[in-house]
Amino acid sequence: MASKSEVAGYPADFGENMRLIRFGDKNAETPGLLLGGIRKDISAVMRELGFVDFNHRFFTDNGLVKLHQTLQEYDQRRLPDVDDNVRWAAPVARPGKVVCIGLNYADHAREAGTPLPVEPILFLKASNAVVGPYDDVLIPRGSTQTDWEIELGVVVGRDARYLRTIEEAAEHIAGYCISHDVSERAFQHERGGQWTKGKSCDTFNPLGPWVATAREIQQVGNLSMSLTVNGAVRQQGNTATMIFNATYLVHYVSQFMTLEAGDVLTTGTPSGVGASRTPPQYLKSGDVVELSIDHLGVQRQRFINA
Repeated sequence: MASKSEVAGYPADFGENMRLIRFGDKNAETPGLLLGGIRKDISAVMRELGFVDFNHRFFTDNGLVKLHQTLQEYDQRRLPDVDDNVRWAAPVARPGKVVCIGLNYADHAREAGTPLPVEPILFLKASNAVVGPYDDVLIPRGSTQTDWEIELGVVVGRDARYLRTIEEAAEHIAGYCISHDVSERAFQHERGGQWTKGKSCDTFNPLGPWVATAREIQQVGNLSMSLTVNGAVRQQGNTATMIFNATYLVHYVSQFMTLEAGDVLTTGTPSGVGASRTPPQYLKSGDVVELSIDHLGVQRQRFINA
């Protein structure tokens, strides 16, 4: 009988330490890989395979496996290095949608004073809010309550619609990354409507620095995560305290909408957000936020006024 990874279309040795990155100026980003801690330009290899970016077509057309197989036969020393001064971009091309899960950590639900959700709470974040992991984040005009939220991001690897089982959902996950779900609480809670206003401001979703394949992140249910503001720890958590785990969420969301390859699912935040501190603490121009998750690297953003 074929292994689960083979059923999913991934060879048994697939994807370990194959970390997807993108680099370059905004709107002119290039696909690459992080190999041995060095950024490599793989645009020529991608063109040979008929791809231009880590986008819907790449994931849909089994691009991860094709890239892996090609690199096994390739002298990786021939891949050009990326200069250290070149910008890190979001590690996937602009997603069709960013689907977010609210109140998905028990400790965060408690600090927010809400009961644990019986079903996942869904909301959408505008896809043009996605930026690179080290880009500046813009505090919106009129904002008084810009807040931080470290989250595990799930990159969808195959279109997922009406998945039959939670186990099947695992076959639709390409990999994982850090997602910063920046939020403006007054826009979110005090300006009417749903949460979209407070979640979709420009630059409000730094992603990366890389996507680690699902094959590499075997223990996705036990990843330590932390966030600091100006060097002071504000959030420390672990994905073990998620109420609904990543595969459950992919299965669940697929019952309501098609998750397309290249979409991002951002899975909730642990306790320690600024809105729940006494007194509340929010970000101001000049503040620096750093985020880290086991095996997924570190983000760093400076917050500036729009």
